Parts: sequence; C-alpha cells; structure tokens
Amino acid sequence: MAVFVALGAFLMTLAGGWTAQRVTDRRHLVLGLAGGLMLGVVGLDLLPEALEAAGDEVFGVPEALLLFVAGFLLAHLVERLLAARRAAHGADEHGQRSPQVGLTAAAAMVGHSAMDGVAIGAAFQVGGGMGAAVAMAVIAHDFADGFNTYTLTSLYGNARCRAIAMLIADALAPVAGAASTLLFTIPEGALGAYLGLFGGVLLYLAAAEILPEAHHEHPARSTLLCTVAGAAFIWLVVGIAE
Repeated sequence: MAVFVALGAFLMTLAGGWTAQRVTDRRHLVLGLAGGLMLGVVGLDLLPEALEAAGDEVFGVPEALLLFVAGFLLAHLVERLLAARRAAHGADEHGQRSPQVGLTAAAAMVGHSAMDGVAIGAAFQVGGGMGAAVAMAVIAHDFADGFNTYTLTSLYGNARCRAIAMLIADALAPVAGAASTLLFTIPEGALGAYLGLFGGVLLYLAAAEILPEAHHEHPARSTLLCTVAGAAFIWLVVGIAE
C-alpha cells in the first residue's frame, strides 16, 4: 500500500516539474513562486517536524535548530567555494552561475523526496489512518518539490536534459523510499537531524539565490504575490494534513 501511494507522489512531482518547464517565459514569476514554496516548506513543514523528532538540546539549543544553522552555513560555504573556483579560472562571479550548485541542490531535493517515501512507509507501519494522513501531505507538497527541482537545476545554467533527468530522479525517489521501509526503518532522532540540516540548506537557496534572482530584473508586484502564494499554498497543505 505504501509503494502504491508513493506512485501518487511520483505523478505529482512530475506535474510540478512540467508546470515549471511550461512557464519559462515568465521566469521571474516561476522563481518568485519557487522561493515562496521553499520558504513555506522550511518554516511550516520541515522545521516543526525536525523539532518534534529531534528534541534533544545541546547547550540550551534544540539539536534540530543547530543543524538547521549548520545546513545554512554549509550551503553558503559550498556556494562561496564554487564562486572562488570560478573566479580563479577567470569567470565573472556575479554574471555566471555554477551548474554544480544547481545539480547539488537538485540532488538534495531528490534525497528529501526519498525521505518522504520513507515517511509514508513508516506511517503505514503504524496504521492505515496515519499512513493516509502522511501520504496526503507528501503527495500535496511533492508538486512543490518537482517544481523546485526543475527550477533549481535550470536556474544555474544546466541543460534542459539535465533538469528533466533530475526531475525524473526526484519523482522516482518517493517510490524507492517507500519500498525501502520493507527492509529497515530510520530512528526518529536521525530523521529529525536530517530535516533540520536540509531545512537550513533549502532556506539558504531560497533567501540568497532564488528570491534575489526573481526580483532582480522584475521587481514587480506580481512576483511578490507569487512568493506569498507559494508560502500560503504550503500552509494550506500542512493545515489539510493536520
């Protein structure tokens, strides 16, 4: 049942990527929406789950929040190292983006989607009602995952075929994750730590890359509305799932 439900996540992810691909002529709106979706996923979905799963404190600070900050700093460090590498080879740091950053970010999205599949499988092990609730939340926000995976890959100058390949990998990941729960389960504390770290990485990409790019050439009200709509959509998804 868990694998069958994960097929819904597969289709929803592809739908999100297809939507991002079809509206490339409105690139600033796509990026604004993607930034809002990523912000909503981090603040309204990932962080609350991380804090609940990894509740231990380190020097008075929840472990999940420490890893959240670590993920943000890690993403910043990787981006700066790649920028320095481009500068050393004569590239313009402000005029050229590194395709490796896009592929790395998309790979992180694929990993997150695989964990979504694991969450579906683990929930169905607890009970049918729990499994249905988790599956609804995962399937709904996998549209945002597919949208963001395609957008992140293409934003950094990767060819369309690479963006589509990462989108397909992201769509297959929940199915693989759900199937893996037939073999093993992930401890709750480790899952919370992962969600905190990934949330920090995703917030950096949204705040430092996606949203500035969206408003750079088109500081329009419509772009801002798309950002707000993206965050509101995730809020709606979380509310329905609860």
